[in-house]
Order: sequence, then structure tokens, then C-alpha cells
Amino acid sequence: MPPHTLKRLASRFISGGTGAGKTTLLNVLSGFIPSTERIVTIEDSAELQLQQPHIVRLETRPPNIEGKGEVPQRELLRNSLRMRPDRIVVGEVRGAEALDMLQAMNTGHEGSMSTVHANSTHDALSRLETMVLMAGTDLPGRAIHKQIASAIDIIVQAERLRGGARKIVGIAETIGLSNGETQVVELFQYRQTGVDSEGNATGFHTATGTSSIHAEHFSESGVSVPASIFETSAAVVAGASR
Repeated sequence: MPPHTLKRLASRFISGGTGAGKTTLLNVLSGFIPSTERIVTIEDSAELQLQQPHIVRLETRPPNIEGKGEVPQRELLRNSLRMRPDRIVVGEVRGAEALDMLQAMNTGHEGSMSTVHANSTHDALSRLETMVLMAGTDLPGRAIHKQIASAIDIIVQAERLRGGARKIVGIAETIGLSNGETQVVELFQYRQTGVDSEGNATGFHTATGTSSIHAEHFSESGVSVPASIFETSAAVVAGASR
């Protein structure tokens, strides 16, 4: 997509381990948000570097030596909804605030983004479910999965590979519920083929052959996404035929 055309039709979570490049990727994606939108960012420490003119930056505050004065992320997220944001960008969701984030995504703040620590796209969904339960709600599992499936459209998996290279190793899309569980399909993935002489991982990115259910929405938004982008590369086809 060209700059400043990151549409609000998809809410995104960036998943990965420590040092995988989640915040760096979140910074890159935020650069495509139109400058006309009002954005609220919520972080523990200011790491996001958004350049848009309409930004409200909120930071958490730890308790003082007497155990008072704490401003947790969940409180900031709730208050951000009163600031008329078009999007909410949370540096990292790691606790009960996951429920508030999902509800915000489901109530007019499409296109919001955040990161989560997880080893895979499926693990990211499991972690979100666990964090929603940390909010102390009595929501049944099916209701939680319905919230997740409705709120999140895209999960991007980042990983630090052997040799230190940080890469996007998977892009998955939620496609709804099945038997009460959130279903995801992988659209793109990184195939590692080996290690070079210097100990660095080698490989390539490829589509899985599954088309995005949002392809029609992209067209409606004036964004041209060729169908060929979802076709499996020749290298994968060749490997599968062996």
C-alpha cells in the first residue's frame, strides 16, 4: 500500500517474543495511518514515534514509595475512549486491559493496533483469552472468542531468527468462530531453508495460497490488491512436488 493509506477496516495485533521487533514494526505500520485521523497512544515508556499531527500520548505511572499514585494501562485505555480517538495504539497488551482493547476495537475504533508476547499466531489468541480472564469477568469462553474474532482481523508474527535477523514469519487472518473457537488462516509465511556459512538463517517469504477475506473491502476502499499476491511462490510448489 502507498503511504498514508492504512485503512480502518482491519485491526491488527503484532505478536512475537522479546527482541523480535514488535515495537519497530508497530512504528512502521503507524506511519501509514492518514494524517487526518486522531490517534491515542498508550505505553509504559515512550517508544512509539508517530509523526501524525493529531496524537495524544498517554503513559502509565508506577506507584510511588507509599504504593500510591499508580496509573495503570487499563485506566488509560478506558479514559482514552473519552478523547474521541479514530484509532488507539497500545505499545503492548499484557493484562486485564486486553478486554478493554477488544471492546474498543468492537465499538467504532477499527484499525487500532497493539503488540502481544506470543510464539505464534495461535498462541497470541490463547494469550489474549487468558488476559481477558484476568479482568475478573465471568464471560464464558465462547463470548470471549466471539469478542476476539470480531475485534481482530490480522495477526502479524515477528521472530528473531538464528544470526539475529528479525523477520515477519507469518501473517494470519481471523475468519470467525468454529465450535466456539476463534479460527485463523495463515496468508503469508517465512520458509527457512537453512543456515549460511556465517550462521545466519536463510529462506524466503511466500503466500500460502489462501486469499484474504478482506480483499473485497480493500477494493471498496480504493486500494488495489492484485489476486496474484496470494498465490504460492514457484519455490514452494517445486519443493512440494519433490
